[in-house]
Amino acid sequence: MSTLTLVPPKIEYENEIRDFVNEFIEHDSKINGGGGLLKHITDNLYEEWVKINEQGTNYCISGSDKLPASTYFAIRIPDNKIIGTINIRHTLNDLMLEKGGHIGYSVRPLERRKRYATEILRLGLEKLREMGVDRALITCSKDNPASAGTIKNNLGTLENEIYHEESKDIIQRYWIQISL
Repeated sequence: MSTLTLVPPKIEYENEIRDFVNEFIEHDSKINGGGGLLKHITDNLYEEWVKINEQGTNYCISGSDKLPASTYFAIRIPDNKIIGTINIRHTLNDLMLEKGGHIGYSVRPLERRKRYATEILRLGLEKLREMGVDRALITCSKDNPASAGTIKNNLGTLENEIYHEESKDIIQRYWIQISL
């Protein structure tokens, strides 16, 4: 049985999500898979962000393209605590094919190393399968072995590594077969 569930953003989560965001700020940690959450929280536009998600008009801005995307909170079932966030890109453009992939996700700093990332990614892959995606591209920095482990735990196969000039980072590109 899963200990997490993915739920769309809701207005009533505002206080909890502010705590979530503040935990990342306090630990000098980046929020991946937030679908613009950090900017909207710091600009006091959370309600607007929720409405964008409810209307299905949340987009991943990738280069000059806007890609349709869905953002969810990963909620721990027993206590309804927000453990993480995930952004699922419905399609890929050249930039996302190179370095971003179909899914970005984060686990709050004080809940890491508890295998939540593996479960969040698994749940995200289920959402992609429901959208009709057969194979998912998941990427991570070569300097992030924990993320690589999460991807491998979900049967990711490393295709290659590429140097990304803009970020000065080596990106590992993994594919996961998600069709039945």
